[in-house]
Amino acid sequence: RQVVVDRPDRAGRKAILEVHTRGKPLAKEINLDALAGQTPGFTGADLANLINESALLTARTGKTLLARAVAGEAGVPFFSISGSDFVEMFVGVGASRVRDLFEQAKASAPAIIFMDEIDAVGRHRGAGMGGGHDEREQTLNQLLVEMDGFDVKTGVILIAATNRPDILDPALLRPGRFDRQIVVDRPDLVGRRAILKVHARGKPLAGDADVDVIARRTPGFTGADLANLINEAALLSARKGNSEIPMAAMEAAIDRVIGGPERKTRLMGENEKRIIAYHEGGHTIVGHALPHADPVHKVSIIPRGQALGWTLSLPTEDKYLVARGELIDQLAMMLGGRVAEEITIGDFTTGASNDIAKATATARGMVTEYGMSTKLGPVKLGQSESQPFLGKEFGHQPDYSSEVAIEIDREIRALIDEAHDEALEVLVANREVLEELADALIESETVEGPALEALLDKVTPRPSRKIQPLMNGSGQPVEDGSVVRRLRRLREGVASERAAMSTPRRPGTGPA
Repeated sequence: RQVVVDRPDRAGRKAILEVHTRGKPLAKEINLDALAGQTPGFTGADLANLINESALLTARTGKTLLARAVAGEAGVPFFSISGSDFVEMFVGVGASRVRDLFEQAKASAPAIIFMDEIDAVGRHRGAGMGGGHDEREQTLNQLLVEMDGFDVKTGVILIAATNRPDILDPALLRPGRFDRQIVVDRPDLVGRRAILKVHARGKPLAGDADVDVIARRTPGFTGADLANLINEAALLSARKGNSEIPMAAMEAAIDRVIGGPERKTRLMGENEKRIIAYHEGGHTIVGHALPHADPVHKVSIIPRGQALGWTLSLPTEDKYLVARGELIDQLAMMLGGRVAEEITIGDFTTGASNDIAKATATARGMVTEYGMSTKLGPVKLGQSESQPFLGKEFGHQPDYSSEVAIEIDREIRALIDEAHDEALEVLVANREVLEELADALIESETVEGPALEALLDKVTPRPSRKIQPLMNGSGQPVEDGSVVRRLRRLREGVASERAAMSTPRRPGTGPA
């Protein structure tokens, strides 16, 4: 006998919703009949997910602290465990610990279970270069069984955290389990201001230490970075014998968090010091001249971390989108140090290796990921080849022809050349300012504030970059005003070019 279990109709959906909201105040606030009418095609698991009691926290820092804060606000027992705690050398221990954990939580209901680094036990089954791991899979299977046993009457909420949701087993993410993913991103300006105020409690801040200014100068900082910033500023102030934390200590702490501690013990010759001054001056002047580059706040030739010198440029606001013109300006700023070496010492050094690596990666992303190539168009080129079991990517699997690969290399080189030429024009036009900035760096090692502003006021700014026109298959601009016709002509040109390349040539018909 074959029984077909179909999706529930409206009456069935209403009955399922009544079961999952029974005993909850939510049932008094929601018209279940109307909700059943608005969810055609939903399965029972989909409807249960509307009253979901599990959440997966992903992305960056703050996931564990957020889960603890939820438990503290709820005032219920909090069971915390790491995914690695389930992995043992004895068979069956992991599955047994899962059962014990859920039994304890149900006995203490209402309660919250927090499972940190769930990817240690919840990785994709049957993937990877090695063999299977029966113990880990048994633990995962038991976890799936326990999650299926959840209902609204258990009073247990499961929260898990991971930095790699892409390697989790699909069974964990299906409806009714961890299908609600909450991204814990880096704090914005308002969030950074609030976090700084929390960590500054009980610390004697000087009158000039403005939390709002610090929040604006720390885009991209996580909560842990901001806590480290306050602690570093307090230590720097204590070393100098200050009873309060001044703004200067805060700024020094920002530099320390971003670039690492200063290494004044590294001695350099005068020739190397001047080359580094030219290099950092090139970054600074190009970044100031281009309209879309981030403003430069400080430039120094004091070694920090692995860098011999550094230029601190910070965005004026939190940004989530980057235009093509902005990326070109960023490329030009990256190459500004190498170009400065070219026009001052007439040679290159190894100091630009990191800049070149970043510029190449940015240009490749513009061509293959962001669709910013005017010749290849808005196409995603190449698929990431990853091994979920190992949790690593092993490069990109090409899904295009060798001819397209050649065009990708040409477009990357064209972007790098365009940025190089832009930086060259800026530095040639501002050669005197470059020499002045290099002299100031050699004299004082760090230039910032009014001294830096006075030098940068002499820099001739560059005009804003305009979007390049669409190109046809022959690399010529398409002048047709209709966007649809322009795109059609572009595709026809590329198709005809490919057809010409694939047509075999008969002997004796080639060019003389």
